[in-house]
Amino acid sequence: MDQEAEFFDITVDGQAVTVRTGQPLPEALDAAGIYMPHLCYHPNLGSIQTCDTCFVEVDGNLVRGCGVTVKPGMEIGLNVDEASSARMEAINRVTANHELYCSVCDNNNGDCAVHNTVRDMHVPGQYYEYRGKPYEKDYSNPFYIYDPDQCILCGRCVEACQNLQVNETLSIDWSRERPRVIWDDDVAIEDSSCVSCGHCVTVCPCNALMEKTAIGNAGPMTALSPQNRDGYRKLGRAAIDLVKSAEHTTGYGPIFAVSEVDSAMRKTEVKRTKTVCTYCGVGCSFEMWTRERELIKVQPKPEAPANQISTCIKGKFGWGHINSEHRLTKPLIRENGAFREAEWDEAYALIAKRFTEIRDQHGPDALAYIASSKCTNEEGYLMQKFARGVMGTNNIDNCSRYCQAPATQGLWRTVGYGADTGSIADLEAAELLLIVGANTAESHPVIATRFKRAAKLHGQKHIVADLRKNELAQRADLHLKPEPATDMIWMNAISKYVIDNGYHAEEYIREHVDHFEDFKASLEDFTFDFAIERCGLTREELQKTADMIVEADTICGVWAMGVTQHSMGSDTATALCNLLLVTGNMGRFGSGGYPMRGHNNVQGASDFGNMPDRFPGYEFVSDDEVRQRYEKAWGVELSKNKGLNNHQMVHNIHDGDLKSLYVVGEDMSIVDSDALNVQGAFEKLEFFVVQDMFFSRTCEFADVVLPASPSVEKEGTFTNTERRIQRLYQVFPPLGDSKPDWLILTELAKHLGHDWGYTHPSEIMHEAAGLAPMFAGVHYDLLTDFNSLQWPVAADGTDAPDLYPELKFHFDNGHAKFHPVSWTEPTDQLDDEYDLHLNNGRLLEHFHEGNMTDETGGIVYKIPHGFVEVSPELAEERGLKSGAVVRLKSRRGAIKVAVEVTDRVQGRQLYMPMHGKKNIEAINVLTSFEADKDTDTPAYKELAVNMQVLEDHGPAPLKPNNQRNKKRHPTSGVQVDQKWERDDYKRPPKMRPTGSGL
Repeated sequence: MDQEAEFFDITVDGQAVTVRTGQPLPEALDAAGIYMPHLCYHPNLGSIQTCDTCFVEVDGNLVRGCGVTVKPGMEIGLNVDEASSARMEAINRVTANHELYCSVCDNNNGDCAVHNTVRDMHVPGQYYEYRGKPYEKDYSNPFYIYDPDQCILCGRCVEACQNLQVNETLSIDWSRERPRVIWDDDVAIEDSSCVSCGHCVTVCPCNALMEKTAIGNAGPMTALSPQNRDGYRKLGRAAIDLVKSAEHTTGYGPIFAVSEVDSAMRKTEVKRTKTVCTYCGVGCSFEMWTRERELIKVQPKPEAPANQISTCIKGKFGWGHINSEHRLTKPLIRENGAFREAEWDEAYALIAKRFTEIRDQHGPDALAYIASSKCTNEEGYLMQKFARGVMGTNNIDNCSRYCQAPATQGLWRTVGYGADTGSIADLEAAELLLIVGANTAESHPVIATRFKRAAKLHGQKHIVADLRKNELAQRADLHLKPEPATDMIWMNAISKYVIDNGYHAEEYIREHVDHFEDFKASLEDFTFDFAIERCGLTREELQKTADMIVEADTICGVWAMGVTQHSMGSDTATALCNLLLVTGNMGRFGSGGYPMRGHNNVQGASDFGNMPDRFPGYEFVSDDEVRQRYEKAWGVELSKNKGLNNHQMVHNIHDGDLKSLYVVGEDMSIVDSDALNVQGAFEKLEFFVVQDMFFSRTCEFADVVLPASPSVEKEGTFTNTERRIQRLYQVFPPLGDSKPDWLILTELAKHLGHDWGYTHPSEIMHEAAGLAPMFAGVHYDLLTDFNSLQWPVAADGTDAPDLYPELKFHFDNGHAKFHPVSWTEPTDQLDDEYDLHLNNGRLLEHFHEGNMTDETGGIVYKIPHGFVEVSPELAEERGLKSGAVVRLKSRRGAIKVAVEVTDRVQGRQLYMPMHGKKNIEAINVLTSFEADKDTDTPAYKELAVNMQVLEDHGPAPLKPNNQRNKKRHPTSGVQVDQKWERDDYKRPPKMRPTGSGL
């Protein structure tokens, strides 16, 4: 883009400066090395115009520079008297609202905007007397504090909350004598609609909003900080007062000199390391600030490609698992029914001996392997290399079988590649999002911020099809609530309507899509009448859906497990792809299909070959030419037979054909469907190895448990939902004797006679890139810092944000394909005994069963236990209130859970987050072993249960102050006009009136 942009000159204080078209003035001057003070401006937030420190003269007019976009011939006066005076008055007002005690402040780390601006503007000293505000510090949130005394009212936090995160909690009450930031209608943070995403803390230019983990920890003297409740704050207060008493005579100079030395000292103690989030598939990247093994803060950066400065509660604050006392730190070996600690060589030797014995006695296909979607691409590559190249079997799979395989199947059938067709940028740019079976605001919260922002600021339209009234459904232009497992019907009905009325993209289809007539014929039975009858939708809802789709120029389809986890999951995903094709919405910017990948590296786990029939890059093991390429590189003979997927593995264990299993980073006994059946299979294994960070439910069945390291204790790469490969760097050394998974696999392979010789993950990636054409140009040199690549990557390093440039789809003739699908009834139907449908899914605060998030105290404080959502009408019928405890029983098992009565569900629909590690609370004790007919993805969402009341009252599982129970307070943003209308403010800022609240 830079090379294609138009450059031109502007004049700054009489000197020509080259800038780029469309640049905001602060960024243009910064790029030219010219300093223009500014505090409220942030590249991800834009012009807020509250702080007044950026006044300049533009073409003879005095204006705030942050609100100026450069234009050819523009004349800028920075050092003219009137502008300089306005800026100095502005910074004097800032220091009147902010007590500079930098050496004991945890934010004195070189990037405190207030400190740096006062220093760089050469402010001599305090002009207006600092006056504290009549408000208490707010410590109520478990993760961060708000200190009104330090707040300069720049409004960055408000802008971030209202128009970037779009949670719409924060505002500034400009009507007060002393204005302040408020949460909702002025309640404590923890009593508000705040979701603890951390945006406000990230953008705060000073220490008004601070992570609690940083307070007292960031510098040598920060135990003295007045914000540190547990330190020597009284002593610190006395020291600050002593210094302040001399400040009017010494000015800021000597004091700032000390703080600059302090800041430099911190840089030697506080390490900043770029990493990639370990939770969902959005792929947020950020810096971790650490001192020794303590995590001080997570700091996202504007250059982060997927998230920029955005985070969610888990990515910003959910890292308690790193130093948890529950971490596995030594290998464990089962002996006489109990586990004992062992050394690595003993564990390796035992595994090598038993794997070899089983292979020699029963053949290589008697062993199977499950790779982790939490591991890196390099570790995934080694896992399938170990299964195929060391043990001789294609029995290798990963957890995409549980969630995304049907989405991949639908895309393979229709456009050729099994991945997001574009980027997050396409999702932001679309005119219409069709969101089906995806609770994006809780499952992929940072991507949801982009949806909400596009709707609020740019008029993007949303159709949400979901059984529940989740956040995006509440905000949607149209919320469809079809009967469970019927999405294929209404989507096919819309496709039929579009074709029958001549609204289909006729030229696009003629030139770029095959099998139109077959597809058209397959829709004969999918009438609006059938959709009304079977889906429970009204004709008006179907008509409005069709109208919105026809009227939109660009549409993105977004889906997740509400589509895929059904017995017809692949066909439903295919129906959505067909609908996008029939309207011409594949292969253009702002269009396409976007299945939201669940785990941080579930995309990469499949990309790098952890599938029973495909090598890295999705080349088939049955392809002789491909297989010979790997045989030559690895020096082994490889099987061409398709292996078992993880669903089939359980069957084969019960049948006695599969004798041994090696599971890495997957709590399979709880996350697989029909958990009791899976656990029963594990009990039959002759030899079972589990590799994990924690002693999970699955570990209980193991013969050997190997202690692995989390993402922050290793290097490598992850691939996010938009096919973006990003590098992560090691933040901490491995805890105890735990090891990175790539090293464990390398050492285990050596014990089995295969000396791979890897010393760093870069060597593994370069091997994979040399064998899989899809990754030919992937090299660590191109992935430094926040640089990333979206596959496929050509040998010259050119990547592909758009999978289908020039509408060339991934089939031999370059055309996409319509793929007709037919309707099949869901399994596990309701009847008189099992009369309730139990839906299930993710929870914003926790990740899946909570093996990691349960180790973060603040998250557990917010959501201590699982719960089941019950509609008000069903609660009235059954005499239930929030806090009642019920027994939910399916045709396979039963669990006990507390009730949350809420209108997020309706009628006889229940919803339960998949948070629970014990059989008594785990949703998958209830789910069936039925699966998608094409991919074997379990039909988790097809679940009939009955309910028995065990206790009719108890504490509500969600506290009354839980953010879900709070009303948001949307505004246009900071509402700075209200500041400008105050009697004690004049523009440009003049001498502050006595007693001014600003």
